[in-house]
Amino acid sequence: MLFNSYPFMFGFLPIVLAGYFILNRLRLTLCAKVWLTLASLVFYGYWNIKYVPLILISILFNYVMSHFIHTTTAKRRRPLLIFSLSTNILLLSYYKYTDFFIENWNEVTASNLSLHHLILPLGISFFTFTQIAYLVDVYRNQAREYNLLNYTLFVTFFPHLISGPILHHKDMMPQFDKLRNKVWNWNNIRKGTLFFSIGLGKKVILADTLAGYADNGFAAATYFVDSWVAILSYTLQIYYDFSGYTDMAIGIALLFNIHLPQNFNEPYRAVSIRDFWRRWHITLSHFLRDYIYIPLGGNRKSFWISIRNVIITFLLGGFWHGAGWLFILWGLLHGVGQAVEKCWGRWGFSLPKWLSWLLTFIFVNITWVFFRAEHISQAFRLLKGMSGLNGVSLQSIGSLKWAIILILILMTIILWKPLHLLNKRNFQYSWKTAFVMAFIIMFSLLFFNRITTFLYFNF
Repeated sequence: MLFNSYPFMFGFLPIVLAGYFILNRLRLTLCAKVWLTLASLVFYGYWNIKYVPLILISILFNYVMSHFIHTTTAKRRRPLLIFSLSTNILLLSYYKYTDFFIENWNEVTASNLSLHHLILPLGISFFTFTQIAYLVDVYRNQAREYNLLNYTLFVTFFPHLISGPILHHKDMMPQFDKLRNKVWNWNNIRKGTLFFSIGLGKKVILADTLAGYADNGFAAATYFVDSWVAILSYTLQIYYDFSGYTDMAIGIALLFNIHLPQNFNEPYRAVSIRDFWRRWHITLSHFLRDYIYIPLGGNRKSFWISIRNVIITFLLGGFWHGAGWLFILWGLLHGVGQAVEKCWGRWGFSLPKWLSWLLTFIFVNITWVFFRAEHISQAFRLLKGMSGLNGVSLQSIGSLKWAIILILILMTIILWKPLHLLNKRNFQYSWKTAFVMAFIIMFSLLFFNRITTFLYFNF
């Protein structure tokens, strides 16, 4: 079930919201949790009901293993953690990487093993990472859940279930037990509706419009102008698509008085690759830092060991995004880029801020080419066009004028809009704000004839 769909907006969400607060109003707090948990499973099963048992088995396994890790002797805790993490990774790998490994095995050995053509269960990467983080937190004595219902709600809470943000138990579950969060809160309703409307507009008005220009460009762009229009369209599309989903998820959670963490902070204003990852998919960046980079040794050892660690971390981050060599290359480029920045900083070089931004933005666009391309020849065609080696082709400006105008407007907003106006937390709620929210929602409904899934549903 998509956030940007009639069944969700005018059926599922109001029914679940009303049921949750009515049960809490009747002081049936346990029933309210059960209601919200079952609703989340219905939300997940709406896509494909046969994968509901999979997520329930995953939840039960990790809940039991967390109990064993917490209660067993010190000597056995680490082996149990390794077993638990390995099982989660194997489950994810089976659905996500089986065909990738078979294809590459066939190419290397000239074998002819048949592909399994497995359908990737929706959200498996996110609910697996959420539970891996929980297991490690239990091992570190930073989290503990004694109630299976609470744990199931933690994993399945539908606003974050499909595409994040990646949550920590200690930040999430205490909110469900606060008495004030069980009461209808008009301030959170207004704020949540604002987040939801902005996210909906980002997705269906901006991202889905940009998708057409990006898809056409990646399929056929050859020259300088059309190649840059293609990649800039995708650069903006993936931002407005994913940040739009996150805004909608944060807004929906606020309706239930639950605060989800921020996941984006103006990433295209970044002045370094490291700064970009402080702003882009923030919860994934924190996961990679806390559960891969630091356990590898972080920067606690030698400078060159820290260089190795950051490259490994982003190599794995690229592989997490998808079963393909281009995703791995994308992650490797970001890891190597940060390694170069570390060396640059160590040697005392510095650049003007505007030049740092420009180089970072160009680098991010180049890496998005590999992230989006269907095959390496397509990526090289785009890069060759972006470099101008195939010529400029100014005549294409006429057919792409609306794409160019939209890109220029959005880049202007991103770069020069005052930060306090972009911060949704600073909006003053008035009839003007209500009018803007209503207008965005009503205008977005006009685009519901081209409903598309969110890009990160694929990961």
